[in-house]
Amino acid sequence: MDEDEDRRLRAIAPDISQISISLLRRVVGLYPEERIPEEALACADEVLEKYGTDGLRLLVMSLAGWAAVEIERDAQATGRTHEALLDDIDLTRLEAHPDG
Repeated sequence: MDEDEDRRLRAIAPDISQISISLLRRVVGLYPEERIPEEALACADEVLEKYGTDGLRLLVMSLAGWAAVEIERDAQATGRTHEALLDDIDLTRLEAHPDG
């Protein structure tokens, strides 16, 4: 990452972090679950419009960070490996989309 890119990303990072948390507040416990992708796509579209691709990159970084931390916490709390938890997530994906 060059200095210009670093400066651009640092400038919008606080906003994107807040947007990430706001998105999670909207989707955790959302029913029916099919609405989660709709909320996520609407959020991504808003970020793209307001912050461009830099905003989308930071959104992905932020959400990946939160997901990784929570998977690690869950693994520690349940005594399971990270890989076992990720296998469960992958199985859920396969069940939701059996045709690929």
